[in-house]
Amino acid sequence: MITRDMLRMEIKPTGAALGAEVQGVDLRYLEAAEFAAIHRAWVDNLVLLFRGQTLSDEDLIAFSRRFGELDWAPVQETGRRFVEGHPEIYVVSNVIENGMPIGSLGAGEAVWHTDMSYIPDPPKASMLYALEVPPAGGNTGFVNMYAVYEALPPALKRRIEGLSLKHDGTYNSGGYLRQGIQAVDDPVTSPGAVHPLVCTHPESGRRVLYLGRRRNAYIPGLPLAESEALLDELWSYASREEFTWYNHWRVGDLVLWDNRCTMHRRDPFDASARRVMHRTQIKGEARPAA
Repeated sequence: MITRDMLRMEIKPTGAALGAEVQGVDLRYLEAAEFAAIHRAWVDNLVLLFRGQTLSDEDLIAFSRRFGELDWAPVQETGRRFVEGHPEIYVVSNVIENGMPIGSLGAGEAVWHTDMSYIPDPPKASMLYALEVPPAGGNTGFVNMYAVYEALPPALKRRIEGLSLKHDGTYNSGGYLRQGIQAVDDPVTSPGAVHPLVCTHPESGRRVLYLGRRRNAYIPGLPLAESEALLDELWSYASREEFTWYNHWRVGDLVLWDNRCTMHRRDPFDASARRVMHRTQIKGEARPAA
C-alpha cells in the first residue's frame, strides 16, 4: 500500500559513478515498504545519503539493525572501545577531552580502504552519522569497485582470476597501529585475512574487485616483487576519479555504504576544528567468495 509519506520519498542518483540521495524521509519512522525501497536503492547505488536526520544513538542502532545483526565497535588506538552503553557505536573523531581522544582516526587523511577486510568475516555495510563537522575538509569519498573491475583490460582480468589477497591487519586507514598489534611492514609476514581478489556480490551477483587497502597487502603464492607490481597496476585503476563520488558533510547527514563493493577514504581537515561522527557496522552474512 502506498502512503502519503512514501509519495514524498525520492531517490536521486548523484550522477557520479555511484551514490544516491534519499530525500523526504525520517529514518526514525519507516514503514516496511519504505525500508524495502531504501534497501533496493542501496544495492543498486552502493552508497546512500540521507540529509537532515535527527537521530539519537538508539535511533541509529535501530535503523542499522534493519539491515542485519550489528558488529561491536573495534578497539580504538587509545584502548577505548565504544560509546558507553552502546557497544555497537564506534566514534570517529579528532576531539580531545581531558587529555584523551574521544574517538579514532584523528584529523589526517584516511587512505582508500574497505572496512575491516582484514578479518575473516568483514561487515557487509557501514553507516556514518555526522554530529559535528569542520567548516572545510573532512569530505568522504567512495569508489565503485564494480566499475573498477569492469574497466580492467581482459588480459588483466584473466591474470587475477582465481588469485587471493591477504588484507593487512596491522594498521588502520589513518595509518595508526591497531590496538594490541606489533608493528610489521613485511607484506609476506604481516597478519591479516585472505580473501579472493575477485568476488561475487551475494545480492547483486555482480563481479567486484576486492582490494581492501594497499599497505602490506600481499598476493599469496607470488614473489613479493611480482605481488607488489600487480597490486600497483590494480590500484592504478581503483584510484581513478571517474569511479568516485564524495560527500561534503553537513550536520545530520547519514551515509550508508555497501562494504562488499566499495572502498572509501577521508580528506584531511584542520585539527583545531571539531569533527564527531558515530559509526555502526552490519555483520556480513557470507564471507567474501569468488
